[in-house]
Formats: sequence, C-alpha cells, structure tokens
Amino acid sequence: MPATPAWPPKSLPRLFVREALGEGTRVDLDTSQANYLGNVLRLKEGSELLLFDGRSGEWLARIVEVGKKRMALTVEGKTREPEAIPDVWIAFAPVKRAHTDWLVEKATELGAARLIPIMTQRTIAERVRLDRLEAIAIEAAEQCGRTCLPDISEPLPLAHLLQHREPSRTLYFADEDGGEPAGHAVHHHARDVEFGSHRVETLSARAAVNGGAQGLPSR
Repeated sequence: MPATPAWPPKSLPRLFVREALGEGTRVDLDTSQANYLGNVLRLKEGSELLLFDGRSGEWLARIVEVGKKRMALTVEGKTREPEAIPDVWIAFAPVKRAHTDWLVEKATELGAARLIPIMTQRTIAERVRLDRLEAIAIEAAEQCGRTCLPDISEPLPLAHLLQHREPSRTLYFADEDGGEPAGHAVHHHARDVEFGSHRVETLSARAAVNGGAQGLPSR
C-alpha cells in the first residue's frame, strides 16, 4: 500500500510577508518578492507556496496573478500554528559584518526571542544597520521553518542592559579571554552571572538572557 504523501509538501518554498494572514486573504507581493518567486524560483500562476507573517503561524497560498513586476497570492488554509518560543535573549557586541551576520542567522534558527546589539568600550562597529539584521533573520526563518521572527532591539550601552534588567533574569556571560578582567566590570552591575570562555562564533550564543526585563526599548 503506497504511503500517504505529506501535506503540504515540505519542498514548497516559504516566504515571509508583513500583511496579516488568514484564510482567503489576498497578498500582493512587492517587486523584489515577485521577482524572486517568478524569475529565480520560476513559479507560475497556480503554484503553491507557504507564507508566514511572524504572528499567526504558517499558511498555504497559491499564486493567482502574475505580471511583469508583480504577483498576487490567495491564502487557502493554515498548515501550522506558531511554535512556542522560549524567552531567550542574545546580547552581543557587533563585530565584523560576516560574524555578525552569522550570529543573527544562527540565533534565528535556534529560536532566540530577542537580539540586542550591545555597545561596549571596545566595540569597533560605529553603527548597526537594523534593516540588514532583520533581512538576515527573515531569510533564516524562511529557510529553517520558523514562523516567528526575533525582535531586534536598537543598540544599547552594556551598562544600560545590566542596570535595567530584572533581578530574576540570569545573565550568561562569555569572554574569549576566560572571563577576566571583563568579569569584574559585569559584576559591578550584576552579580548573578555565569562565565565561560568561547570563540567569537559561540560567544554571543552563550551570552543569552532568560526571562523578562525592564527598561529595554524594542522596535
């Protein structure tokens, strides 16, 4: 007896849209999304794909109109409810662009709820392009199957993060040199800290804050 095929097929492309989704919703894609689906993936009228809006889960949609620089979809039904997201925050000092991009990609794939760029005394990056970080998080979510995006905060000074977090929130701090003398600076503001020594690729993934916080702005 042949096996029952999975529905919807896992090979369907996934796309993030900002419009709130629901059964019967019409979605008009922007030019870049229409170009990606039509010219890169070669999808045509009648093709199916999966959509998510970061709030309501995952939906099956069908292409109903195709133009030179436009494309319209109709949502046919929900395929998956939003996944449960643990309240894990990752605070990181921006480093070279490639490393920061990698960090945002992996943090999104692992299910971080919030990403917080932290400006320290030795942070090299003068500015953080939040639009770029959001684009990387969206692409990672599309690829890994996540239906919710991490919140990406405005950059904060390290002292502000430490002073305004809830006392119940445990901070896991990782330092490439083994925790000293940076550990003394952190203990000046927060005492419930655990330390570890890791390379830059794992440093921010281990500097995660669990629970709720106060006084930290969100986008």
